[in-house]
Amino acid sequence: QLQLVESGGGLVQTGGSLRLSCSASGRAFSSYAMGWFRQAPGKEREFVATISWGGGSTDYADSVNGRFTISRDNAKNSVYLQMNSLKPEDTAVYYCAAVDSPYGSSQYREYDYWGQGTQVTVSS
Repeated sequence: QLQLVESGGGLVQTGGSLRLSCSASGRAFSSYAMGWFRQAPGKEREFVATISWGGGSTDYADSVNGRFTISRDNAKNSVYLQMNSLKPEDTAVYYCAAVDSPYGSSQYREYDYWGQGTQVTVSS
C-alpha cells in the first residue's frame, strides 16, 4: 500500500505560480513512477505530467508543456508540480498518483494509488 497526500493548492491570479507537493508513505516510494492529473467540474480526469521512478524521464500534456515542471525527491518520498504562467483553464482539482512501474503513463486507469486531491483556482 502507498498513501499519497497532496498540498499546495490555492487561489492565484492569471499568470501566477503555484507549487504542488505530494507526500508518500508506505511501500518503497522510489519503485513507483508518479503522475499528476487534474479534473475540472463536469469534465473527465485528464493527464498533466508524469515522472519515472528515478526522475530521469518526464512527460507532459501539450496544454501544460513549457509551463509546468514535475520533479521528485526520493529521499523525501515526495513529488512536486511547479506550475507557472497559470491560466483560468488550469482551474481544477489536482491529484497525484502512483503506478508500480519504472515509467508512468498518461492513462489514469493504469495508476494504482491516488491522493485525495488539492484545489487549484486561477482567477482571470
